[in-house]
Amino acid sequence: MPSADPAQIAAVRRFNRFYTRQIGLLRKSYLGSPYSLTEARVLYELAQRKDVTAVELARDLDFDAGYLSRILARFEKHGLLSRTPSLYDRRQADLSLTAKGRKAFAPLDGRSAGQSAAMLDPLRREDRPRLIEAMRTIETLLAQEAAAPPPYALRTHQPGDIGWIIHRHGALYAQEYGWGALFEALVADVCAKFLREFDAARERCWIAEKDGARVGSVMLVKTSAAGTAQLRLLLVEPEARGLGIAKRLVEECIQFARTSGYRKIMLWTQADLAAAQHIYQTLGFQMTGESTHEHFGVPVLGRTWELSL
Repeated sequence: MPSADPAQIAAVRRFNRFYTRQIGLLRKSYLGSPYSLTEARVLYELAQRKDVTAVELARDLDFDAGYLSRILARFEKHGLLSRTPSLYDRRQADLSLTAKGRKAFAPLDGRSAGQSAAMLDPLRREDRPRLIEAMRTIETLLAQEAAAPPPYALRTHQPGDIGWIIHRHGALYAQEYGWGALFEALVADVCAKFLREFDAARERCWIAEKDGARVGSVMLVKTSAAGTAQLRLLLVEPEARGLGIAKRLVEECIQFARTSGYRKIMLWTQADLAAAQHIYQTLGFQMTGESTHEHFGVPVLGRTWELSL
């Protein structure tokens, strides 16, 4: 692909200089606040989002993790930020603004809206839609180039994958929840039946990979009830949590179930698996029952969830 024309490069640089001056990006503080532009952007993201982790913020804002960590530490020191244990990864925390943080953000948000209004006010009414359309064009064209693929890939199962699913379920859930050999045996039974009776038209197993290594899995299998599929064995490795893999795996199951003609998806999970249940609920599943059992060698509260398609 040929490089851009020098005149076009100069035009882009000229526009960048104009716009950074127009919105005051070169000033020490942003919009007369005690915050830099970067800090203001982090405040904005925290005010708009729920259950976001530092890892997700650094990825979405393309920030250096260490740099972001220092900003978050300053916010926390001044009482603007609170942390709660993440449902998705016990090593991480969900970030949110405190009441003091929202109070600090409110005038900044108002000034930002005022700045945009001040940019539009001098223009003739018929020119304002042209400016907005030009901005939309810039955003659309650059977003096409800037959009990065997710840091993982999904594929259907291959030889060796099912053995990995059994191994990782047994090892990981023993480590995180104390479930014993009976749980691993149950997983092995599910996997053996999947391989023996696999129906490619009605069933799927997806494997998530990151940097060439398996980091997640899920299955969708048919049941004895007509029109009902079952979601089984959702797992994401601890080092890959927070990347949206679990939600994407469940979404793949839902999409496949719909295209395969199923009318309902059901699943059986455990109350301990709070992060998974949060995903199910977010995607429209409804809990239809619960009961205590000891199928895994320890008392566990099992729950049934269903989604009508």
